[in-house]
Amino acid sequence: METSIQNTGRVQQVLTYTYGLVPIIAGVDKFTNLLTNWSDYLSPFVTNLLPFPPETFMAIVGVIEIVAGLLVFIRPYIGAYVVMGWLIAIALTLILGGHHLDVAVRDLVMAVGAFALAKLSVPAGFSLPSRARIA
Repeated sequence: METSIQNTGRVQQVLTYTYGLVPIIAGVDKFTNLLTNWSDYLSPFVTNLLPFPPETFMAIVGVIEIVAGLLVFIRPYIGAYVVMGWLIAIALTLILGGHHLDVAVRDLVMAVGAFALAKLSVPAGFSLPSRARIA
């Protein structure tokens, strides 16, 4: 019979693989567009602000996502917060752009999972000042 500590460890491992691999795969796909045409997710407002083609912007995004995914594997506590923030930023961009709202909702739900991974990955002996603790 599994103990709750073993179960928590397995949940943390699944979340680490999920939030490590998904950003890496999405990041690599920014260069191949096999899953989707990522430039379609940019609102016309953002596209008009860019000093370079949308494909170049998405390549930069791809590099950031690959680094974020690797960070989850190397330092899950920090990486999970980076991925969480990135997912929230993407969701807010989509919401403010008024399109792909279904993707925005999914990204917000994924951000909650990344937060859960961060909470499960607190390094041993690490503690925040009492004012900074999140329940």
